[in-house]
Amino acid sequence: MRDVAKSLIGLVALSLAVLVPSLASASDDPELIFKRSTVWHFLTPDHKLAVYALDDPVVDGVACHFTLPEKGGVKGMFGVAEETSDISLACRQVGPVSFKEKFEQGDDMYKQRRSLFFKKMQIVRGCDAKRNVLVYLVYSDKLIEGSPKNSTSSVPIMPWGDAPAPKCSDWLE
Repeated sequence: MRDVAKSLIGLVALSLAVLVPSLASASDDPELIFKRSTVWHFLTPDHKLAVYALDDPVVDGVACHFTLPEKGGVKGMFGVAEETSDISLACRQVGPVSFKEKFEQGDDMYKQRRSLFFKKMQIVRGCDAKRNVLVYLVYSDKLIEGSPKNSTSSVPIMPWGDAPAPKCSDWLE
């Protein structure tokens, strides 16, 4: 009886993994730059580190790169592995900065589901008005244990060519 229950739970989890989209983003999907294997598995996918690029959907001229682990093995192959919370982040000004709309401190820039039910990764944006710096924070949000891992990146808004540097404080709600 217990084996039947475990099989049913596994089947339900696999079905949900197929039905529930892996990305729930506030912007376009990130662009994969490259992956690097960290643990080799014989017949199943390896554990990897994946590096992605993402343009800020509200602030033109700012791009972020983040690295996150991707589990391999049998659970990773079927999309039911709970990914770890180790995520690094680097954001930079890559062109003249212009704001498309107003934003609030801590607004979501991007979200990604990191487990079937309980964990998601979020990149949020803020403005250090005194220094005219955009601040980006990536963290994992786990329903039961909170957010154990995080990383921060700052982007000083600088003039670009003839374009003056806008003030991020003018775009805060």
